[in-house]
Amino acid sequence: MAENKNTAVKKNKALKFFRETKSEMKKVSWPSKNQLFHNTIVILAFVIIVTIILSLLDVGFEKLLSFIVR
Repeated sequence: MAENKNTAVKKNKALKFFRETKSEMKKVSWPSKNQLFHNTIVILAFVIIVTIILSLLDVGFEKLLSFIVR
C-alpha cells in the first residue's frame, strides 16, 4: 500500500515539474534567426582567436623549454 502511495507522489511531482517547465519555457525570449546567426559567428571567431593565441603560447613555451634544457 505504501509503495503505491510513493509511486503516486513521485508521479505527481514529475507532472508538476513538467508543467512548471513548460510554463517557464513560454516566458523565455528566444533570439531571432538573424541574432542567432550573428552570435554564432562571434563565438566561432572568438574560439578561433583563442585557439591561435594558445597555439602560439604552446610553441613559444616549447621552444623556451628546449632552449633551457639544452
